[in-house]
Amino acid sequence: MTTLPGLYIHIPFCVKKCAYCAFYSVTDLTLIPDFLAALRQEMSLNKDFNRDFDTVYIGGGTPSVLATADLERLVGDIRTAFAITPDAEITLEANPGDITAGLLAALRSAGVNRLNIGCQSFDDDTLVFLGRRHKARQAMEAIRMARNAGFENLGIDLIYALPGPPGDALAVWLATLQMALSFHPEHLSCSQLTVEADTPLAELCRKGEVALPDRDLQARYFFRTAEILEEAGYRHYEVSNFALGDRFHSRHNSKYWNHTPYLGLGPAAHSFDGRQRRWNHRSVAAYLKDLAAGKLPMADSELLSDEQLRLEALFIGFRTRRGIHLEDFKRHYGQDLLAEKAEILRKLTENNLVEIRDGFLMPTRAGMAVADSLALI
Repeated sequence: MTTLPGLYIHIPFCVKKCAYCAFYSVTDLTLIPDFLAALRQEMSLNKDFNRDFDTVYIGGGTPSVLATADLERLVGDIRTAFAITPDAEITLEANPGDITAGLLAALRSAGVNRLNIGCQSFDDDTLVFLGRRHKARQAMEAIRMARNAGFENLGIDLIYALPGPPGDALAVWLATLQMALSFHPEHLSCSQLTVEADTPLAELCRKGEVALPDRDLQARYFFRTAEILEEAGYRHYEVSNFALGDRFHSRHNSKYWNHTPYLGLGPAAHSFDGRQRRWNHRSVAAYLKDLAAGKLPMADSELLSDEQLRLEALFIGFRTRRGIHLEDFKRHYGQDLLAEKAEILRKLTENNLVEIRDGFLMPTRAGMAVADSLALI
């Protein structure tokens, strides 16, 4: 685990909005040239960050909607503006419908060494419900092309626990999971479908047209998914994330879970320096306006208190299989969890929700299923 900061670039464009997604994006692709010029300006204004980055994550939105030449230039601009370590993990999110052999070759040449493909499902009906613009066959072909292009650190994103007859929906999910395993990806992100405010899915649920699985069935999805993937050799290292060994953990996302500083550029992107968190305007128009005036496009910021940092460390720590290093926690936050929470920890241990081993307080698989509740100890 490194303490070097990570760099996140938010590309706020999608060809269409998915029914479930609450990440900030717009569908007006004519704004891309102005956005890229503003992004270069934002990089310049952040040069005083003056630290090496060992991870770069280009997310969105849909970064792969950018033209190949624009993506190549973007990676070059990042390397020009910031000090990127030689062994940096450089990730790009891609929609299967955008992936071509030419794009993949260009990304490899530019230095992108980790590809995250937003497949979400290998079932066409599920993809239609989610509002995805690709078909299952395109997702499978995109993965094959990525392998042929030489990507040896490949991530696949999937969504489970969708509406539908319980037996049928679970069978569809298990078939998707087996299809994903057939490609032997180094990383799998398996996220439970959640209802985010102000999304088409939220409106469907409000009208009673769609109902998500109940808690018992959600738990069944979670445990069955973890069992299958761990039996296949994957480590369940975070609530929604699985990797073929430690070296394939998402090094960038792990910074969020370890309270490591990161710099975020682009509309709605967040930054964290270890104490202060700030975030950009959730608006391309406001973002462009501020940068045209030569100022950072910051919407607001907050200075976290010691208590807020302590609570965050508990929340994010219990979401990871690594858990919380007890001595580090005591040193950073002044709380001896073993001494002050002895009775609560005893009960959690008896209920097989946590375990204490090698100086770590770690959630069990059952504990990870209720990770947010554990943080309330």
